[in-house]
Amino acid sequence: MAGAKQTTITDVAKHAGVSLATVSRVMNGNATVDPALAERVRASATELGYSANPLARSLVLGKTQTISVVVPDLSNPTFQGMLRGLSRAAVADGYHVLVADSDEHEEQERLLALESRRRSDGLVLCAPRMSDAALAEVLAEVAPVVLVNRAGDAPSVAADYRTPLREVIDHLYGLGHRRIAYLAGAKRSASNAQRLAALDDARTTLDGCEILEIPAGVDFAAGADSLDAVLDSGATAVLAFNDLSAMGLLSAATERGLSVPGDLSIAGFDDIPFARYTSPALTTAAVPTAELGALAWRALRALLQGESPEATHTVVPEVILRGTTAAPAR
Repeated sequence: MAGAKQTTITDVAKHAGVSLATVSRVMNGNATVDPALAERVRASATELGYSANPLARSLVLGKTQTISVVVPDLSNPTFQGMLRGLSRAAVADGYHVLVADSDEHEEQERLLALESRRRSDGLVLCAPRMSDAALAEVLAEVAPVVLVNRAGDAPSVAADYRTPLREVIDHLYGLGHRRIAYLAGAKRSASNAQRLAALDDARTTLDGCEILEIPAGVDFAAGADSLDAVLDSGATAVLAFNDLSAMGLLSAATERGLSVPGDLSIAGFDDIPFARYTSPALTTAAVPTAELGALAWRALRALLQGESPEATHTVVPEVILRGTTAAPAR
């Protein structure tokens, strides 16, 4: 009804016959309130149709019940998966999530990190692209912070990119490929450093294996645009930085009339939802992005509660062999 008086915490206290402080403790989930008394307060709140005002609650507690997440590229399904896992876990614990997209710009990422933290109780930085020095400055200025796929002076959760990429290389080598191209992605990405380490391992341990690095990027267009460079290199197989660039290369190769994997084997990384539906289906490594997001929230929640989460939590992606890789035709 228009103009109807909104039920307040004072009304609930009077109805239940308790103090305002008791109602506040019950509504905030304080376990020290006598269970019978807490049930009486909740029954009164239900009968009167009372629900706590989030803004008032944040003013009383000095907290926003909100966390911020900064990602390099919201259009990338990998980061969407992380956000989904993180958001679901945070919402289940009564928190809201603000998301900012730096669009792969390092300076914008730094500014977003500082500004986002001012508007929330904590911050998650997903695969930050900023330099080590810039990251150190951010971590020195704001807290609590959790990092995803990046090491720094803060708790972190990460995927092991080195181990599964080496497994993919061994798979291609076992099929008979000796000249392999790597489509390099984001140089500032910590996962890129792990990928390069896997390439170096393979070069030194696999007899006759030549791995060429081709500057590319992290999106579909970058993969498609790299086709000429791949063909000029004489490679019979390609390792892409991620599934998006692998899919771009696959699309361009198909349009050019090339057979995949007959003329060219292609492998991606991440196992985004579309990877299994390409034609042929994409060989890749499945990064458990939703799990990473949930783990990031778990670490941040611990910090918000004054606890100390483990310094680093690492998960290992699983290699998924599909139809885009086979023995070379030549």
